[in-house]
Amino acid sequence: MPDQATIDAAAVDARLAETEYDDAQAWLHARSTASEPLAAEVWVTDPEHRHVLLVRHRVRGRVPPGGTVEPGETPRAAAARELFEETGLLGELLSVPAAVAVRSFRAAWTPTLSLSYGAVISRDAPLGGETGRTSTDRPKRHPALVLSWTSGSHVRT
Repeated sequence: MPDQATIDAAAVDARLAETEYDDAQAWLHARSTASEPLAAEVWVTDPEHRHVLLVRHRVRGRVPPGGTVEPGETPRAAAARELFEETGLLGELLSVPAAVAVRSFRAAWTPTLSLSYGAVISRDAPLGGETGRTSTDRPKRHPALVLSWTSGSHVRT
């Protein structure tokens, strides 16, 4: 369960977000206690904004790097941590959150607040993550994610 500092940081970033979906701010403020986890993700583009870095999740398909905000962690810090854990990349997140939404990541799961951040990183940066293996030698049975730079024309919106 998120602590109050985490909720406060999420509320600030929700107000700053470029785009709001699902009346997310009202949803957040309607909660008397924070019983649901918070989620954070990072949309990484190359400097030319022609490619986006996606990971292949074993259940959800191709998604941006992201995950659950840990207790005592801000959503921004969680996004940076997840980016590193899943891709091996240390990138500076853009100053303004890209979006805030209310999402359920699986049909049976409770909806949660999700904050999306952006980062611009060269495609030349070496990819790794989760298991310490590169995307080409990661075993298929491992739940870790497979990384790929994807042309913007292949991304669903």
